[in-house]
Amino acid sequence: MPDAEDVARRSAKLMLAGDDASRALGITLEAVGPGTAEVSMTVRPDMTNGWDLCHGGLIATLADTAFAVACNSHGEVTVAAGFDVTFLESGRAGDRLLARAVERASRGRSGLYDVTVFRLFPDGTPGDVLAEFRGRSRSLGRPIPGL
Repeated sequence: MPDAEDVARRSAKLMLAGDDASRALGITLEAVGPGTAEVSMTVRPDMTNGWDLCHGGLIATLADTAFAVACNSHGEVTVAAGFDVTFLESGRAGDRLLARAVERASRGRSGLYDVTVFRLFPDGTPGDVLAEFRGRSRSLGRPIPGL
């Protein structure tokens, strides 16, 4: 019988293997555990808006990927029921961003997750908070295929 850490790792691997959008953005899995996840992305010049800032939708996508990994970490196919995001700082081309997701509550098939998006310092430690994201999840009540 696999333990919760193994289920989280295997769930992330299976889900991300089919996630073409995250792969196209260069999103990388940094860590995963039961109800938690960290993913990173480097802001490329083609990810900036008309003000030469990282497009907010791409910061939300990074947070959404961390949310997806965290809420699927229990081995059940789980989707977003909705999310809210608040932008606090801007990202720029060349910035390495980290999204850290944490499960706050899980009741029945519903879950609540908070994701913080940081700009990383060159040594890889989190610096400025760029965004706070709150996601609401809904389990579809079936195991992740191949788990």
